[in-house]
Amino acid sequence: MTHEQLLGDLKAKKYNSIYFLAGEETFYIDLISDYIEEYLLNEADKGFNQTVLYGRDVEINALISAAKQFPMMSDHTVIIVKEAQDIKKIEELKSYVDQPLTSTILVICFRGKTLDKRKALYKSLQKNSIYFESNKLYENKIPEWIKSYLRSKDYTIGNKSSAMLTEFLGNDLSKIAGELNKLCILAPKGSEITDKLIEENIGISKDYNNFELQDAVLNKDVL
Repeated sequence: MTHEQLLGDLKAKKYNSIYFLAGEETFYIDLISDYIEEYLLNEADKGFNQTVLYGRDVEINALISAAKQFPMMSDHTVIIVKEAQDIKKIEELKSYVDQPLTSTILVICFRGKTLDKRKALYKSLQKNSIYFESNKLYENKIPEWIKSYLRSKDYTIGNKSSAMLTEFLGNDLSKIAGELNKLCILAPKGSEITDKLIEENIGISKDYNNFELQDAVLNKDVL
């Protein structure tokens, strides 16, 4: 399942009892878990039925116990575990995954890592949950990702500008999205994100970047 399909199901209120979000690319893990945290319950229900935990602070037995609690005056209990890669003995979660409580929506954010696919927990998650794994994009895919991200916000960007951002920011999607959001605030809605806007606001030097170097070589501009 892609992140688009997963978010589409959530927006259509098609829920699963367990979402295990793993992988090196944390952008989509945060995108999905943030949507669940923000929109799955209304504000009145969140106080009693939504809990956010952190892996380093939670014991597996306490997590399972919390997941087995019924909601109060609501259809669902939502439990979001951030930094779940820090949970000790996470393999013991299998007993709950095998028989989850249907009224609980348990979201496990296993950031920067993946489960050992040879072990029983992974196999159980494959059968009984939404297991979403997000891998890093190769750098040659980033310019197109930048264009797509900006299109979704009603902006455009040229090939040189998207390549310039890729060269400067690498393939960390969370970092790139943060910088793009900044540029979108500065540019009029529906406009193009230009080289000039990038150079003035992202910290890329106009005088010292690969694209200016190529132009100088082609123009035999020794200075």
